[in-house]
Amino acid sequence: MTDTIHFLTLGIVFGLAAGISPGPLFALVISETLRHGKREGIKVALVPLLTDIPIVILTLFVLSKLSNSDTALGIIAILGGGFVCYLAYESIRIKGLEIDIQEQKPQSIRKGLFANILNPHPYIFWLTIGATSMQNALHAGIVALVAFIVAFYVLLVGSKIGVALIVDKSRDFLKNKAYIWIMRILGLVLLGFAVLFIKDGLEFLGYL
Repeated sequence: MTDTIHFLTLGIVFGLAAGISPGPLFALVISETLRHGKREGIKVALVPLLTDIPIVILTLFVLSKLSNSDTALGIIAILGGGFVCYLAYESIRIKGLEIDIQEQKPQSIRKGLFANILNPHPYIFWLTIGATSMQNALHAGIVALVAFIVAFYVLLVGSKIGVALIVDKSRDFLKNKAYIWIMRILGLVLLGFAVLFIKDGLEFLGYL
């Protein structure tokens, strides 16, 4: 039960971080909401449920091939820790966002699909952080694995939907001190997880 809660928490933190951190899909959620209303923004927020399935399946396939290689898993974990450090840095240094709005026809789903497919972050996340998390979750049991994946996507999609709803009501949300401080606190939490990932990687490599 404790392991399941740990991976549930991990999914929540990474899902929230991915959901409200600046990036192509985040910007598109906001711009489509401002141009065409919350309905179009919510459509974009749902895009990861369509685009990420092949990436998750690929990650599980890679894990099945590397599950007996501590060296490969160690390298992946350390790379994941480095990527989390980068995400933490981006979150801590945030000072607010400006979104350039140009009037266009609503094509939210198509735009979202292109934005997320061409965005390297989902691939890097799942092949480093996601791979390490799922590998560890598998050792704890299938319930822990499902808890991690479900929590991640509920928070990823849910937080983007929340952003669309808030932006629909207040266009100054991105410059709001509350948003900035949430991102900075989230950045500090991510730094803590980065340390854990690097520690796991060093253990796989036999240095700890």
